[in-house]
Amino acid sequence: MTEAQPRGHAPAEESRSDAQGMTRFDDAYDQPDPRAYFRALRPWGYQTPHHAQRVFRRLLAARTAAGREQGPATVLDLCCSYGINAALLRHDLTLEELYEHYAAADAAALTTAELVERDRALHAARRPDAVRVIGLDMAAHAIAYARAVGLLDEGFAENLEAAPPSRALLRAVRHTRLITVTGGASFLSARTFTPLLASVEGPVWVAAFVLRTGSYRAVADSLAAHGLVTEKLTAPTFPQRRFTGERERRYAVDAVTAAGEDPRGKEADGAFHTALYLSRPAAEVADAPLSALLGDGL
Repeated sequence: MTEAQPRGHAPAEESRSDAQGMTRFDDAYDQPDPRAYFRALRPWGYQTPHHAQRVFRRLLAARTAAGREQGPATVLDLCCSYGINAALLRHDLTLEELYEHYAAADAAALTTAELVERDRALHAARRPDAVRVIGLDMAAHAIAYARAVGLLDEGFAENLEAAPPSRALLRAVRHTRLITVTGGASFLSARTFTPLLASVEGPVWVAAFVLRTGSYRAVADSLAAHGLVTEKLTAPTFPQRRFTGERERRYAVDAVTAAGEDPRGKEADGAFHTALYLSRPAAEVADAPLSALLGDGL
């Protein structure tokens, strides 16, 4: 899911705005398959999973290089939608290729069942370094699709902000080593993170791409209660998507400015931007700061 609008049930093709002035694409997040999602977001250049692909692979490689992993790591992807992050982590695919795949005329002609069969074949071959991915999202149709095509090893359609997690979810996340968020961070709180972190056995990292229009402080505070120190990558920031109009631009520039950030060259130039936050045990932060961990080329 993206983070430029709250979840709800507004038809994607109507693209309404919320009270803050952000365009809503709500209904695209819980269709039987991802075609509406990619059709709705492609015109605005949504690209956070593209940036996350490089970052998450580097983080997982850093854990392996430090001798913290034996065998494939387990990733818990929060607000996972249709399993897009899993697709980009575990397969030799790009986000642009996924846009092309779901926008193609032959894809439009398929039933959902036929698309599932085609996508199951597409995702059958994984990278040698493929990780195990657990998905969590309140969108039941999106979770069902991601599981049906094999993108998620396990998927849970639960909203931890509204109800406690199931026992099955808590069992599944026990060996998680990296929790990822590429959209929806502004909708998450300690109600989501606390039970998950309490169930994880061993050290875990939390990596989140967060819109600069909001604050990550409450989440970082909840992670600190579990011994995780949060670092913010000050540069670069990562373009999320273009604004749908002047109302979004004004909202974003005002919100970023109020947060003490500089919108010049970013929101002022027509696009939402995200910042990367990484939370780790204090000893690991002391060993290698975030900028050194990621290296050059982001």
